[in-house]
Amino acid sequence: MKDSEIVSLYLSRSESALTESRKHYGRLIQHIIRNIIKNPEDAEECENDTYLSAWRSIPPNQPQSLKAYFAVIARNTACRKWEYLTAEKRSPEIQISLDELGDSIADDSGQEFSDDALKEVINQFLETLKKDQRKVFLLKYWQYCSVQEISQKTGFSKSKIESMLFRTRNKLKKYLTERGFTS
Repeated sequence: MKDSEIVSLYLSRSESALTESRKHYGRLIQHIIRNIIKNPEDAEECENDTYLSAWRSIPPNQPQSLKAYFAVIARNTACRKWEYLTAEKRSPEIQISLDELGDSIADDSGQEFSDDALKEVINQFLETLKKDQRKVFLLKYWQYCSVQEISQKTGFSKSKIESMLFRTRNKLKKYLTERGFTS
């Protein structure tokens, strides 16, 4: 079944939209969530919340790519759950990822920028990267994969991945500085 057909099921409020969504995108959603939420029960809850969010947001939204739409919803749902679960304690892997990335996009100028403006400039930056660099960067900072997991998925050595991430973070900082987002 094509994305447009599944979206049509959502628009007509057919419950089969949920079944088709799970069938086509369940593995992707589970993968994204389980990289962030390690507890199986919490991960299952996030998966169900992802489908509920899609049900509530289609309509009015009519996504062109359900894969990307579900990936964003799953990631955001899992991040909110992770924040809730770790309000007092921090998962070292995710916290390190956030700290590393935060160091690259920290702004000392006191200026404020909209999330949409920052999102747009980061998307433009990602388009400048080679395919392998972009994949490693997104696995680390979007899906919160560990260096070991990235190594297994890409076949790159741990040291190569760490080097790529370091260089990409520096490029991001320079890119943001050139565009006035950091000083």
